[in-house]
Amino acid sequence: MARERHGVTGWCGVPYRFRARISKSAAGTLRVKVMPLAKRLGLTRTGFYWHFKDRDALLEAMIARWEAKNTGNLIDQCEAYAETICEAIFNLFDCWLDGELFDARLDLAIRNWARNDPALAVRLERADVARRAAIVGMYERFGFSPEQADVRASTVIFTQVGYISMQVEEDRTDRIMRMPAYVEAYTSQTPTPSEIARFMARHLP
Repeated sequence: MARERHGVTGWCGVPYRFRARISKSAAGTLRVKVMPLAKRLGLTRTGFYWHFKDRDALLEAMIARWEAKNTGNLIDQCEAYAETICEAIFNLFDCWLDGELFDARLDLAIRNWARNDPALAVRLERADVARRAAIVGMYERFGFSPEQADVRASTVIFTQVGYISMQVEEDRTDRIMRMPAYVEAYTSQTPTPSEIARFMARHLP
């Protein structure tokens, strides 16, 4: 299945310019009616219905985008080529720093929404199971026992979900500079200078 990556493809037929607006106001989008929502997207009522059958169609498009983008890209990053577990964790960390790979705001909105929507809660659980399995598989690929892989995957997932849920705000550069220490905490291994340099080159100017 093709993943939405680096803003190249559209989703559910929605023009690119609307995707960012939908993500930016995702939590509010779940509560508003068609006309206020159309205004938020810069559309007339007619324009809204040109792209979406109704409000529920937009919400379904948002869920589908979340599944393909956040869960899909996280799995892809876990399966990306890496020579060491440290390099593999850095690949996963790309999701936390690249909004085109993983939309943290949308992830939070989906989790909040699922509290009151049993059907969505099932899809959220399915996504979390898939994410966890991908991270467990990543650890096992580098020789960690099933038990160790499960515990370390839990640590990674719970830390990031908490980071998103608490809506932590910190300087981007400071966060990036601390990530090698996170890698060491998650793996009990020290990343090499070359691994750190490659990661920094992807995210620092």
